[in-house]
Amino acid sequence: MATLSITGGTGFVGTRLIALALEAGHGVRALTRRDQPARAGLVWVRGDLTDTAALAELATGADAVIHVAGVVNAPDRAGFAAGNIDGTRAMLAAAQGAGVARFVHVSSLAAREPGLSAYGWSKAEGDALVMASGLDWSIVRPPAIYGPGDMEMLELFRLAQRRLALLPPGGRLSVIEVGDLGRLLLALALTDRCPQILDPDDGVAGGWSHKDFARAIGTAVGQRVAAFALPRPVLMAGAHLDRLARGKAAKLTPDRVAYFCHQDWVADAAHRPPENLWTPQVATPEGLAATAAWYRAQGLLAGAARR
Repeated sequence: MATLSITGGTGFVGTRLIALALEAGHGVRALTRRDQPARAGLVWVRGDLTDTAALAELATGADAVIHVAGVVNAPDRAGFAAGNIDGTRAMLAAAQGAGVARFVHVSSLAAREPGLSAYGWSKAEGDALVMASGLDWSIVRPPAIYGPGDMEMLELFRLAQRRLALLPPGGRLSVIEVGDLGRLLLALALTDRCPQILDPDDGVAGGWSHKDFARAIGTAVGQRVAAFALPRPVLMAGAHLDRLARGKAAKLTPDRVAYFCHQDWVADAAHRPPENLWTPQVATPEGLAATAAWYRAQGLLAGAARR
């Protein structure tokens, strides 16, 4: 069994990853900003990505680092740089200082289009640091991640329950269920000599149109949705209104509009993980249904309405 150091362990992906690692019998050391409940096999290290002493403690004795932590929403370019570039640099230094050779880095498909958004730029810069580190690295660029525990897609499910879907103007996307992503990260941490950029997805060749994915969410909540594609200027206006209403907590930002409106967020088949290492196990319709059930169990989504 291995000892794994994990950043972002209290977030959506990290929570599922830790559960999978513990279920498999591995030891886990995970970074946290605040006190967490004790669990067998899990050591919480208090600190964040700016705390070099905490990162050194996190990496000590680990067989691999899985760097999940990152910033997906920030008010400006500096916020993305701090989380996704400086944070990655600090975790790489900690791994190098502790003699941990294996480094699995969670990036994003947005990194392949760094000119579109500050988020994509920051993820691409973080990737470049990993590739230049001299460590035994793998970079995973997941597409849209969903699953039980996710709060980013909750509004899409709530809209679908009202029989409505508001879409970007055209384009296609890939998706992946959080447990499938966690299984890939765990498999990569336990292998070596895999210095690749990997694009995992749900196995749907060519990805999903936004309309078809919205309809799949509708099916998951028991509704037939009416889908409306919004022009980019309308989405941008909505982003400014969201910023006025929710400030730094806004979900729709101008930066997000920039990459939402890109036509191709489909995983590259040439970068698919090797089948002898990993294949997706969760079909998206079943995964969306499980996500809707989780939202209902948490009181975040009303019970399914009749068609």
